[in-house]
Amino acid sequence: MKSSDIIERYLRGERDFRGLDLTAENLIGVTLNQANFSTSSLKDASLARAYLERCFLIDTNLNGAFLYGTNLSYAKMKGSHLIEADLTKANLKGAQLNCVDLTGAKLSGAILLCVNLFRANLTGVNLCGANLNGINLRSANLEKANLNWTNLSGARLSGANLKGAQLNGVKLNGAFLNGLELDGIDLSGLELNNVKLSGAKLSGANLMGTALQAAQMRFTHLEGANLQQADLQESVLKGGQFVSVNLMKGNLRDADLRNADLSHANLNLADLSGANLTGANLQGAYLWGTNLDGACLEGANLTGASLRNAKLNGADLQDAILSGATMPNGRVY
Repeated sequence: MKSSDIIERYLRGERDFRGLDLTAENLIGVTLNQANFSTSSLKDASLARAYLERCFLIDTNLNGAFLYGTNLSYAKMKGSHLIEADLTKANLKGAQLNCVDLTGAKLSGAILLCVNLFRANLTGVNLCGANLNGINLRSANLEKANLNWTNLSGARLSGANLKGAQLNGVKLNGAFLNGLELDGIDLSGLELNNVKLSGAKLSGANLMGTALQAAQMRFTHLEGANLQQADLQESVLKGGQFVSVNLMKGNLRDADLRNADLSHANLNLADLSGANLTGANLQGAYLWGTNLDGACLEGANLTGASLRNAKLNGADLQDAILSGATMPNGRVY
């Protein structure tokens, strides 16, 4: 079917265009709001600056389509194929893009407010500088995606694949990253305040100087990670795995570290004042010059730990195990 036929039928009041072959058709600048193109083929079609607000494009083939500046706000696009499509500066506000394949698509300058990208395939997509505040990216595939300087504050990323993604300058304040596999990832110097990382795997990750205030990180795996000078004030780190982690000069004031494994961790010059370390494992930990004023170390295991020059004013050491520990005055307990 030709584009002229579509326009003529639309002007007569028709809205059902399901299952049509519109491959490579020219529909630049047309108004087709609320039309139904589900299961149709618009492969390589030109739809630049077209008005497709609230259209139905479910399971539609839009591979290679030219959608520059197109208005797709609130469109229903579940399961559609947009491989290598050009969506530069397109308006996708409120669009339903769950399970859509956007591999290699261009989204520079696109409006993505309130978009649903649940289980979407975004492999290699360029989202540099995009505002994805609060967006639903659960179980989305973002492998090798360009997320540099992207705003993902409050975004839901649980179950997402971020393998090889570029994350320079990304904002993840309050984002949901629970259970993600992020071993070896570089998040150094980023803003992750109030982030949700419970159960996530961050072994060997680089979090040097990262802002993680009030983060939720219950049972998170951070073995061998670099958290030097990281800000974890008031974070919940209960049951976390911090074996051999580098937390030198870290800010852990009032942090919840109950039952956390900090064995052989480097906590030299860290601020743990007011922290709750009840039942924590600090065997062989380095705590030289560490501020533990007012900290609760009830039942903590400090076997072989070095506390030389540490501050323990008002610290609760009830039932703590101190066998072989080097105390602040240099005496071995």
